[in-house]
Amino acid sequence: MKKHQMLLTLALIALVTVTGCKTKVERVAVDETIDLSGRWNDSDSQLVSAEMIADIATRPWIEEYTAKNGKKPVVIVGTVRNKSSEHIETETFTKDLERELINNGRVTFVANTVERGELRQERKEQQTWSREETQKRLAAETGADFMLQGSIKTIVDQEGKEQVMFYQVDLEMIHLETNEKVWIGDKKIKKYIKRSKRKW
Repeated sequence: MKKHQMLLTLALIALVTVTGCKTKVERVAVDETIDLSGRWNDSDSQLVSAEMIADIATRPWIEEYTAKNGKKPVVIVGTVRNKSSEHIETETFTKDLERELINNGRVTFVANTVERGELRQERKEQQTWSREETQKRLAAETGADFMLQGSIKTIVDQEGKEQVMFYQVDLEMIHLETNEKVWIGDKKIKKYIKRSKRKW
């Protein structure tokens, strides 16, 4: 009888453990800030996007170029180097910047290095497989006037269960022919993280 009671008790403990570990998913607004680990997250990316877009749109480089050349500047997104201590997907905020500048009609963007490879391959295949009247010409790409480059860096300060994470995002718009920097933007984010002791 004792063996039967012990098996029943173990079965009940296992059942409580399994039912107590259900995953709960709740939909939240995309602009709601939720910090779970203290590491870089979607809210940080959105903060960078918003500040960089606001800054780049108010600087004189676009108007100066347009007035001098009679056309909108053409921009290509170069490398945004992740020099931080974390994995950070830099394309989330560079795409926001690209989208905003294209949609407000002030800047023209051309495909980046990765995108160009696929487009060039498609044009080559069209020369063989597509009807002549629908083929897209080779060597007819629009050249960029400026390249957007940048980096993300972190400084970590930790003592015991307390930690300060400092992020700095730097972006630069550089003229491709002259190497002149016509715009520099930066965004700094600082987080204080205090981890509580685990209770078992």
